[in-house]
Amino acid sequence: MNPADDLSPLSRPLALPCGAVLSNRLAKSAMSDSLGDGAGNPTPAQARLYERWAQGGLTLSIVGEVQSDPHALEKPGNLVLDTDCDLAEFSELTARATAGGAHLWAQLGHAGALAYPPLGRPLGPSALDLPGLVCAQMTPQEIEALPALFAGGAQRAQTAGFTGVQIHAAHGFLLSQFLSPLFNRRTDRWGGTLERRAQILLYVIAAVRAAVGPAFPVGVKLNASDMLDGGFREAEAENVVAMLDETAIDLIEISAGTYFPGAEAASETGRTGPYFLDFARRARQRTAIALMAAGGFKQRAQALAALQEGALDLIGLARPMVLEPALPEKWMTVSGGDPAFPRFPSPSPGAVTAWYTMRIDALAEDREAGFDMDADTALRLYDARDAARHPRWRARFGTGRDG
Repeated sequence: MNPADDLSPLSRPLALPCGAVLSNRLAKSAMSDSLGDGAGNPTPAQARLYERWAQGGLTLSIVGEVQSDPHALEKPGNLVLDTDCDLAEFSELTARATAGGAHLWAQLGHAGALAYPPLGRPLGPSALDLPGLVCAQMTPQEIEALPALFAGGAQRAQTAGFTGVQIHAAHGFLLSQFLSPLFNRRTDRWGGTLERRAQILLYVIAAVRAAVGPAFPVGVKLNASDMLDGGFREAEAENVVAMLDETAIDLIEISAGTYFPGAEAASETGRTGPYFLDFARRARQRTAIALMAAGGFKQRAQALAALQEGALDLIGLARPMVLEPALPEKWMTVSGGDPAFPRFPSPSPGAVTAWYTMRIDALAEDREAGFDMDADTALRLYDARDAARHPRWRARFGTGRDG
């Protein structure tokens, strides 16, 4: 057997139900790259980053946290596709990132209760007043407006040159909050049973599909678990997967965890190997929709095994792509090779994520060869950069508390 034949699962195209084709099985899962200009627009550096990832062999990159409501932002480096955006500002990003046939999808976000407090308006399914997390409860009218909000963002993403969208229903952001009994304590039609908690997600999916038409890729990112006591559980997530199987989406990405203050991240649990394969195997029994998962794929052999057994159709890579932007191209050669992951002794909370975010910044400016920064320094620089963006964000959007 030719050694290259062993790599064929990585290079095999994936045809989506909408008719779009992904050229291989390696995708860049969404990260909050925080490379917007502070007023919701892409930057040349961001365009260069996604161009590099496309050139490195990825079939798909997902831009994390693209907001339709600027008052529901996750961070002031987010992109904003609201009704006032200038879609021409997005043309360089989408053109460079899709050169050569790569896909670029916008992850349609809404932070909900986790909206960035200095600039946003934290709103959730239910009011919360907890250390580090305070939000008001959404009115029925605000909930009913969500499908049109997401659909408008999807339509603008399509016009701007994105080749697909992903609806973010994971990590403790708004649609994930509706699914979780910890966040969603409502007693009206939007709360209580799982079917009621999932209803707004299904309405959003239907509105997005109607807005973009049948031939445009639409995915969903779903938590397998909140990883919080009393939260969204894997058994419930399996039932939501079955509900998604009845919709017109093209891809389900599996993740877990929430940004609830003090919550443990999936990457900090000490587990080894890919994180969500066991859940993916069970989800496979509930849906014919293509499955993707990120988290814990550090070696080519792990990606190959997941594809060969049929647990996943697409391998999501995030931090590995920050360490080696041409990793897919490398993995699809016989010589291969895996990235070397840094170690962070006793970092402050959030410091490791900040380190990867600041390395993204270095990749975007082609200066990663000189990148030498400890995690706590990265956290200080990351926070200072966000703070420096506040005036520009306020100048364009105000804040969620204005007017």
